[in-house]
Amino acid sequence: MGTPERLRGVGVGAGWFSRFHYDAWSKIAAVDMVAVCDLEPQNAEHASATLGGAAVYTEASKMLRETRPDFVDVITRPESHLSIVRSAAELGIHVICQKPLAPSFEQAREIVALAEAAGIRLMVHENFRFQPWHRELKSLIAAGAIGDDLHMVAVRTRLGDGWQPDAYQSRQPYFATMPRLLVYETGVHFIDVMRYFAGEIDGVFASLRRLNHQIAGEDTGLLFFEFASGARGTWDASRYHEPDCENPRYTFGEFLIEGSQGSLRLDYDGRIRIQPLGEPSRKHAYAHSHAGFAGDCVYFTQQHFVEALLNGKPFETGGTDYLKTLAVQEAVYRSASSGQPVRGLTAGADHADR
Repeated sequence: MGTPERLRGVGVGAGWFSRFHYDAWSKIAAVDMVAVCDLEPQNAEHASATLGGAAVYTEASKMLRETRPDFVDVITRPESHLSIVRSAAELGIHVICQKPLAPSFEQAREIVALAEAAGIRLMVHENFRFQPWHRELKSLIAAGAIGDDLHMVAVRTRLGDGWQPDAYQSRQPYFATMPRLLVYETGVHFIDVMRYFAGEIDGVFASLRRLNHQIAGEDTGLLFFEFASGARGTWDASRYHEPDCENPRYTFGEFLIEGSQGSLRLDYDGRIRIQPLGEPSRKHAYAHSHAGFAGDCVYFTQQHFVEALLNGKPFETGGTDYLKTLAVQEAVYRSASSGQPVRGLTAGADHADR
């Protein structure tokens, strides 16, 4: 195991998105990535080169046993997460795990319970809240820039990557066969961001559709959120239709946040504007970069994981708390199926946490 000032890590998975993970690890001074694993040896070898020659494996459990790292970064498909976390738990290895956390809410709870029982720390790699514009918007809300009473968080997402007959095949082909797509794969990010901005969600109402009939899951939806605070939220989303911007995957959406004294707006290009009531809007300057993925949020997510491991502080997206986000996700699907709102989610929060 590493010293308290430095951590030894390994990665499981070397698919398309993993490049952002390994690039981020290579920039975090307190981490030595000593091994990487993938079922396809050439993928693992490519990732190893990014990490300066980390050992290459094709079997995760063998890699964990032989390297005994401080943590494992799980960057594989959801159905593999439980077995990898179980192997890590048996060896006392901490885990940062990509979302979706598991194929089902029940299995996600099993993963969280497994980690807690073993005394290892588990963080979900929920990186949207670590995008620099979301950190800035949260700071502005907390500072009272639009008043002390939050009224509405409205998001509009158009990704335009799902209308083609061969949609998703060039980047993440398994998207086309997922029975749940828009909310399970993308919307969960925005549910977490909604919670980050406005607190716990008590009720949802959702309408979901599939416009591209070459895929299995939903690709379009209208979601309405009721927060325990009394605020409201909406997510108007389509992976089918296109936005009028160069890179919709930079912010993944346009935000309008309204409070008792004004509003905040986030554009697809990362630009934030503040409009106090009765005044014209003005541009708000802050730092954000096109490096990495979506404002380099993967780096910021992993940096948070490392800092929390080293100083013992809680993860923002620790397993137990993340179950609250997943409980809202499940409520969205129940609402879409029944055509009725689902309320009382905060009353069941304690049950969801166990």
